[in-house]
Amino acid sequence: MRIETTHRVPQAQPEVLAWYDRPGALVRLTPPGMASADDPTRGGIDAGRVVGARLGPPVLPQLLRPHWLLRHVEADPAGRFVDRQVHGPWRTWQHEHTIDAAGSGTRVTDRIDLELPAGLDRLGGIVSGAVEDQIRRLLAFRARQLEQDLAFHAHHAHVPRRTIAISGASGLIGTQLAALLETGGHTVRRMVRREAGEGEIPWDPEAGVLDPADLEGVDVVVNLAGKSIATRWTSAARREIRASRIHGTTLIARTLARMSDGPRVLVSGSAIGYYGPRRPGELLTESSAVGEGFLAELAREWEGATRHASEAGLRVAQVRTGIVLSDAGGSLLPQLPMFLAGVGGRLADASAMCSWISLDDITRVFAHAALAESVQGPVNGVGPEPVDAADFARTLGRVLHRPAAVPVPGFGPALLLGSDAASELVRADQNVSDARLRGTGFEPAQQTLEQALRHVLRR
Repeated sequence: MRIETTHRVPQAQPEVLAWYDRPGALVRLTPPGMASADDPTRGGIDAGRVVGARLGPPVLPQLLRPHWLLRHVEADPAGRFVDRQVHGPWRTWQHEHTIDAAGSGTRVTDRIDLELPAGLDRLGGIVSGAVEDQIRRLLAFRARQLEQDLAFHAHHAHVPRRTIAISGASGLIGTQLAALLETGGHTVRRMVRREAGEGEIPWDPEAGVLDPADLEGVDVVVNLAGKSIATRWTSAARREIRASRIHGTTLIARTLARMSDGPRVLVSGSAIGYYGPRRPGELLTESSAVGEGFLAELAREWEGATRHASEAGLRVAQVRTGIVLSDAGGSLLPQLPMFLAGVGGRLADASAMCSWISLDDITRVFAHAALAESVQGPVNGVGPEPVDAADFARTLGRVLHRPAAVPVPGFGPALLLGSDAASELVRADQNVSDARLRGTGFEPAQQTLEQALRHVLRR
């Protein structure tokens, strides 16, 4: 079976080829719910490079995620490279990439030759047609991702290349952020709690250990570390969720404040939970009052923990992240099986507002905050068009070609997460404005919920 696609991007061929050759390109071109690279820090298109990935969303146990290994068998510096399967799901697989100049822009051609696994090839055109459809969707995703990331880098081309340290770099957003910055030519240093490897920065927020010497030469720190809130909020879980954010943020901010020639920018995570779970009828901006509830108090303390850095004169930004849409985690992933089975529906009251943002756009928000001097203080990391719960369900159903007529009963999320977490995470009603973010020069790639879902789900 041969599958071939061609698309064009406005950037010049040397710029596009350099993008492919940098660390992070494979991560950015791979939907995170489809596969995860074995080593996201490596890059290059040279012949002989071996690339490994685990298939399936990262929430699955590793034993349930088949390993796919490919080798670059040919590489032409003029703009062509070929990878071939060493072992994996196909009987044979070869992917030829050609990156040619096309006027002032670039033409990117993907040519894939594959043979289905033994047995499946005897099932006829239905299976081969489904396989071809999925691969063409993947290639369309890659084309959009390349075009949108190149546009982001072009917007920030005037910024000198930075060295950026990231805590939480192995998380859902952190993995994508590191890759996005690296494909733009920036240097990323991942902050790790295990023994540090080359280019990594060791730290231990629980023990209060972060050596300022390890941050020498770093321009920006992006703080994304924090235990997942998508769990039952037992007393122990609340303590861990809080400590994982407040202790780490305080440690980073104090360390930066003590450095005379250290990083001058701190970008820290926060969340729209700051506004409280239910604010019906309000348009929430960064100047809106803090709300009530566990998440509101957590976000207030989380942002407050950066004060040591801001008092020392650093540029500090807190990104209040909205509901992140991804096929690899977050609130969207658990909904997909229900919708695909035809029993999906809204999670909250029909009129409750949902302030969403795609994984790729929130990744670009954090990168924008790291690079743009105009971003300071709290900024809402949400899409431009929040929707109500009924519209969210209808749109997701339309994208998946499934009905969306079965509202999820309130006891379902409560059984899974407990009543408090379900009330704040699932039943929220928050209409959050992105006006301040856009006022700093940020332009989202996905303007509408439908655009975001179609990109995330490759539909």
